Amino acid sequence: MQLSQGSDDRPTPLHELRVVEISDRIAGSYCGKLLVDAGARVRKIEPPQGDWLRGYSASGSSVPDGQASPFYSYLNAGKQSMTFAPGSQRLRAELAGADVIILTAGRSRAAALGIDPRRLLTDAPQAVVVTISDFGWTGPYADRAASEFTLQAWAGSPGFRGDPAGPPISIGGDLGEYMGGVFAAFGALAVRRRVEHGGPGEHLDLSMLEAMTLMQSSEWLHSQLLRVPPISRTTEVPSIEPAKDGYVGITMVTGQQWLDFLAMVECPALEEIEQLRFQIGRWAYRDLIREQIGPWLAERTVAEIVELGQLFRLPIAALGNGATIRETEYATERGVFRRNPAGFHQPRPPWLMSACAAAPVGETAAAGADNDESPWHTRRPEVGAASRTRPLEGVRIVDLTAFWAGPAATHLLAAFGAEVIKLESIQRPDGIRYSGGMRKDVDDWWEYGWVFHAMNTNKRSVTLDLGSEEGRRLFKKLAAGADVVIENFSPRVMDQFGLTADVLLEVNPKLVVARMPAFGLDGPWRDRVGFAPTMEQLAGLAWVTGLPDGPPVAPRGACDPLAGVHAAFAVLAALSFTERTGTGQQLELPMLETVLNAAAIQAIEYEVYGKTLSRNGNRGFGGSIQNLYRCTGDDEWIAVTVRDDLQWAALVDVMGRPAWCDEGLGTTAGRREHADDIDDRLRQWFAGQPLESTVERLASAGVPAAPVVSPSLVTENPQLHDRGFFEELRHSSIGSALYPCPPFASLTGQDRWLLRPPPLLGEHNGEVLRDRCGLTDEDLANLAAGGVIGTRPKGL
Repeated sequence: MQLSQGSDDRPTPLHELRVVEISDRIAGSYCGKLLVDAGARVRKIEPPQGDWLRGYSASGSSVPDGQASPFYSYLNAGKQSMTFAPGSQRLRAELAGADVIILTAGRSRAAALGIDPRRLLTDAPQAVVVTISDFGWTGPYADRAASEFTLQAWAGSPGFRGDPAGPPISIGGDLGEYMGGVFAAFGALAVRRRVEHGGPGEHLDLSMLEAMTLMQSSEWLHSQLLRVPPISRTTEVPSIEPAKDGYVGITMVTGQQWLDFLAMVECPALEEIEQLRFQIGRWAYRDLIREQIGPWLAERTVAEIVELGQLFRLPIAALGNGATIRETEYATERGVFRRNPAGFHQPRPPWLMSACAAAPVGETAAAGADNDESPWHTRRPEVGAASRTRPLEGVRIVDLTAFWAGPAATHLLAAFGAEVIKLESIQRPDGIRYSGGMRKDVDDWWEYGWVFHAMNTNKRSVTLDLGSEEGRRLFKKLAAGADVVIENFSPRVMDQFGLTADVLLEVNPKLVVARMPAFGLDGPWRDRVGFAPTMEQLAGLAWVTGLPDGPPVAPRGACDPLAGVHAAFAVLAALSFTERTGTGQQLELPMLETVLNAAAIQAIEYEVYGKTLSRNGNRGFGGSIQNLYRCTGDDEWIAVTVRDDLQWAALVDVMGRPAWCDEGLGTTAGRREHADDIDDRLRQWFAGQPLESTVERLASAGVPAAPVVSPSLVTENPQLHDRGFFEELRHSSIGSALYPCPPFASLTGQDRWLLRPPPLLGEHNGEVLRDRCGLTDEDLANLAAGGVIGTRPKGL
């Protein structure tokens, strides 16, 4: 079989996948980019004047007429470009020949483009049609205007970020668009796998609101499980703190890390305050903590603090931005950035495979450059009569991941039908079971971790002590019958267990061994400790989040699920290669490189234009009018975006056409020139308006607007309820709770995504080890007596 050629002599993981992309937003373009990188052939259908992103620069730099902006080239290199009219015969021919169609449009705009997923699936039952829209195609908000910014507000993101003395703070850098894009790419490969096994295609209706809601840590479960009020605005303490020569990023996830940090900064007095063991308790002591640690930090440079932090194995990092990202030791020694033919450098795809390579970075086609290409011939694979199973049914995964990023990957794979065995040990349970807070009134307190609950539905739990010979033997038996083993330890852990990819591939040559280290399996930072906030600090996302006159602010872990969904996508790409060739391989997914891909615009803008993107509060970049404005009421805020002249005119009408809204502000150029004055005027007007009714008035007028809500209260959102984003499950310890689902409407013929509640520690030891490893009741009793398996953390 001839395979698609990668950037070296290895093949790409995907082969002959045909994709048509019709996109006017980052999410759709990034979805197409991910597929191109993995070896798909993508044809991008643009309007005659081209995608508006061809002229976009986040710094406002001029893009010459007829040229594509560097950012456009980053997202679209290697794609063909066609400019066929909506409803034309030629467009229909392209759609008919595609395996996957990516469309960024709601129902009404899709109709205007002449695209009806039901008709496409009638004519080509094997097609996979992925639509990406703000709220999805159904529900009471389906036709509302929105922006990435207002969707963040609906999803609860700015509602828990920032000092209560100031405004809520949104995440900078359009991070939600990348989240939506990778979810779409994952969904396309998942359903395509079912098609390749004789099953039908599907319309995957993706909601950007739901994708962004999955970027927060399910705070409604936090409130329920720990019996605390809805969370309000805070920042981590410590987080991004001033050092002698700049800011240093500090992340304390576990209680032990807090104690080690206090030893490092020589503040033993803080060890006596029990509430400080958990991040949730430090906010009330923020002034005391900073008073205690501030002098120590002020005497040392960022480099000195980072170096000392590594000795204590603490997640401490220098802050990166567009001017520094490419020059980091990590990026240069690992060769992370590669040249785009348009004349700049971009991060490589955030996955590395031992048997496959990414496609080389291609040229950026001019709009309509490939109009003369022949349409793809229509393929008609047979569709089985009773094959509408969950797309990943039959895929077996052994999941050693912990905390948030890794479990987010297997959460998604399990929801789409994969069988996931979550492997922990009583010596080392998943740390997210009790990081962040703890119940003291229950015996099984480790079963109340809210992120654990959110990200571990549909899984079975087995405990095995991999430090024991018997535990490793049983693990190898599980790996022998699996399709995927996935872990996100630091590299040294699997090395110490003697369970590296080469060992596992000897046990099972068809295995995909997915490894999710923070900083790669080799290179200068291999042994560093890092969590999502560390990556956000290093890659520049923290640098563009915060108020212009204040310090950078951590996006607060949103890059955990971002990394997880990228991992799930790459696992499916690697499985596709295994299905065709019978060859397994190691799959490396450095978390930092995922975040570098989502923050790529920063390094690109600096290299090409010499401009460093920085903090702009909630006003964002580009030509939009945008901010959070305080309304009447107790700390009530509204998020508003005005992107074009029609939305501006609608806002002016809602405000009653005040005299200051003269004709000069009716154009983007005029508004850009007077942006500060407009922002001040809007602040004054919104200060006298009630929140809820103003949101509804603006929404009715077609202006993107949203209330800033606590992430604990998103379960009250009628759109999320109507779409079935939350499903109720009953857990034996906590009772009934609402759990998050993938950000797609239900698959055809299936009314639920979630079939199992999150497992108790070791709940399925007997069930799995009898079935997969042939153990008897006597064997299980002996293993429990020896501490190889169990259902309570050791020492309790």
